[in-house]
Amino acid sequence: MALKKFSYGKDRLTLESSMKILNGDLNCHIEKDVLEKINNSRENIESIIKSGDKIYGVNTGIGTLCSTIISNEDSSLLQENLLKSHAVGVGKSVPIEISKLMLILKTHSLCKGFSGIRIDVIERISWHIEKDIIPVVPSQGSVGASGDLAPLAHLFLPLIGKGKLLYKGKEFETKKVLDQEKKLPLKLKEKEGLALINGTQFISAFTCFALDKYKNCLINADIISAFSIEATKSSLKPFSRKIQELRPYNGSSVVINRINDLLLGSQILESHRDCDKVQDPYSIRCIPQVHGASWDAYLHLKNTLEIELNSVTDNPIIIDRKEVISGGNFHGQPIAMPIDYNVLAASEIGNISDRRIFLLLEGNDVVPKLLIKKTGVNSGFMILQYTSAALTSENKNLCFPASADSITTSLGQEDHVSMGSIGAVKFLKVLENLEKILAIELICSTQAMDFLKPLKSSKKINKCHDYIRSKINHCKKDKIFTKDIDSAIGIIKSKKLIELTG
Repeated sequence: MALKKFSYGKDRLTLESSMKILNGDLNCHIEKDVLEKINNSRENIESIIKSGDKIYGVNTGIGTLCSTIISNEDSSLLQENLLKSHAVGVGKSVPIEISKLMLILKTHSLCKGFSGIRIDVIERISWHIEKDIIPVVPSQGSVGASGDLAPLAHLFLPLIGKGKLLYKGKEFETKKVLDQEKKLPLKLKEKEGLALINGTQFISAFTCFALDKYKNCLINADIISAFSIEATKSSLKPFSRKIQELRPYNGSSVVINRINDLLLGSQILESHRDCDKVQDPYSIRCIPQVHGASWDAYLHLKNTLEIELNSVTDNPIIIDRKEVISGGNFHGQPIAMPIDYNVLAASEIGNISDRRIFLLLEGNDVVPKLLIKKTGVNSGFMILQYTSAALTSENKNLCFPASADSITTSLGQEDHVSMGSIGAVKFLKVLENLEKILAIELICSTQAMDFLKPLKSSKKINKCHDYIRSKINHCKKDKIFTKDIDSAIGIIKSKKLIELTG
């Protein structure tokens, strides 16, 4: 079956379509009318240059050098120098998927036709995407304003034959790869270097990649919490749609509907319907409110991101041949603040999951303490919670909002920056920790449910339980849990439980 097509600069880019392009599930192209807009924008730049008007970053220096005039003879050299001088990133390389997403997002933005860049440059970027020849980009160096300057400079060094590329699974100097592929470096023209390094594509690519992971974590958290509800013999009354309607947040509605669907027809729930327990602990009873708040945060950031993905974040912006506006669309603040909010929201999902792990270890009238029958000589699952506590604490320490900080750069010309890039990198780290915390709850809740046999849960939860047991065995005595934790993390990442309950 032929792949669906996506038109750069024309179709609306979403979180889902971005990930499909990344994974090769959407075929991208540039339509004729978009090509005309790109060419018109380039002609506008050339016309303005001929008129002698002063344009920031074209015939002036940049940042604090914005008053320094650049001659026509040096204007192309300036563009190449911008890439070289701004490629000052440090630290480990970003995941290659994020580098590729940066290329995809920049291509879409350039195809809007407001950057004055030649189609030749856009086509070379598209070649890198299609051939999976992806630039190596350091993770540190952006302050999230004036665009993600340092990472974007590294991303586009290969256009001029510099930097490094991941080619056939290995890192090579760009020149070696271009020689192998019989490609010559490009000679950048006026405005092009600046158009490449200005923009929020580093922040946006990290956020795209993280949000895809976050949604998976949120759904898995709901599914795994249903296991914990069963294992602790907790009540389903707090998941009543009647009380949700009295406080109608979207997120809590999502969670309540999912939990009720997951536990429909459970024998375990029915077995203690008339018990004398009055209330369950908050980590169970308040799942709709806590998970729901994080779902609402996710939905807010997804909406913000999709505005960002379809925006022009270049500077200056070429409106037409009479108007070039030097503004602040490159500033990362609009997305930096929701990212920080979601770092907290993701951390809280891990926080409440760790509380449920603790609760599971307490056992009940059927489930033994520490989730193993013979304790003393066996510590059971006690120390697994130490790991979840450590990860939870680490995430809490990452919750300081990056956007609350600003350090002046460019000798004061850029005197307020968003630090959104730092928030985006932290967000992914928190989510990687969250996957591990949820994996530990999955192991503990599955173990606890084993003791409730012969009672069964719902069809959907039973299918999940059977699948988990095909990967992780029931534990009867102390063992090294490393493989089990790795298997549980793999189950979460695979999205298999979502598939089984869908």
